Amino acid sequence: MANHLPTPQRATLTLRAGRKLRLKAEVSVTPTGLLSIGALVSSILLSSAAIVVAARLPVRNREERDVL
Repeated sequence: MANHLPTPQRATLTLRAGRKLRLKAEVSVTPTGLLSIGALVSSILLSSAAIVVAARLPVRNREERDVL
């Protein structure tokens, strides 16, 4: 029987600063997980752009559109 599970992508990062500080990070993500991460990042960027546009509107227009 064939294995239909996607092979996870793995990455490791090691940072060293000086003699005593060493940081190590490892991540393992499947292709489906990469698509999910991409969708989340895209939605965050789009929503932050909408917030910036709304913040730049003149004050009088902000008061007119605010609904409680």
